[in-house]
Amino acid sequence: MYTTTAQDSSTARPRRYPTDTTDAEWALIEPLLPTPACETSSGGHPEQHPRRDVVDAIRYVIDNGCKWRGLPADFPPWQTVYGFYNRWSRDNVVLALRDSPREQIRTRAGRHHQPSAGVIDSQSVRAAETAGRDTRGYDAGKKVNGRKRHITTDTLGLLLGVCVTGAHVTDRRGAELLLRYLRKTQQRLSLLWADAGYAGRLITWADTALGITLHIVRKITGQIGFQVLPRR
Repeated sequence: MYTTTAQDSSTARPRRYPTDTTDAEWALIEPLLPTPACETSSGGHPEQHPRRDVVDAIRYVIDNGCKWRGLPADFPPWQTVYGFYNRWSRDNVVLALRDSPREQIRTRAGRHHQPSAGVIDSQSVRAAETAGRDTRGYDAGKKVNGRKRHITTDTLGLLLGVCVTGAHVTDRRGAELLLRYLRKTQQRLSLLWADAGYAGRLITWADTALGITLHIVRKITGQIGFQVLPRR
């Protein structure tokens, strides 16, 4: 049975889904959310639904991939949840929820809050039939019809940035889009490890245009099957 605590006494909705926030997660998330309009000098109507319920609803949609209208009935109305998600995304609140915990983890590990090195890679994944043709493509190498996510992490494996394209987009082109974003958000980033798919002119471009060194980690000579490679 769900019992309230000092952190979540404003809601009576039981935590029943795997995506629901734990008390520890909510203690971390709540301070990063904007001040409610009713508590600012400009004023506004009090929010009708507990924010923890709104956050849980957003996490449910993202994790399950359902329609906003498909939210279970014990969450706030989908229009309310979608409205919060739009505003928080527009105001970069979602990015703060990603970046602040990473910076805290790095600091506790005795590292600078912003990384100087990281790893870049991509993954092609199948897309649902409902995905628009303009957002998907065919990766002939992986034989996947869908989308490709281009991902960069720091050396602890903590997420720095993601760029999603059609699966037909090459690793090099996806990396260009992602690296432009990272140059704006990660000022200390100067070195990235990557596989051979990123070799070629991208190395020169990243160095001259962005001041980022791409170090290619190639497969071991004679390698058969999967093997863990340094920095990969």
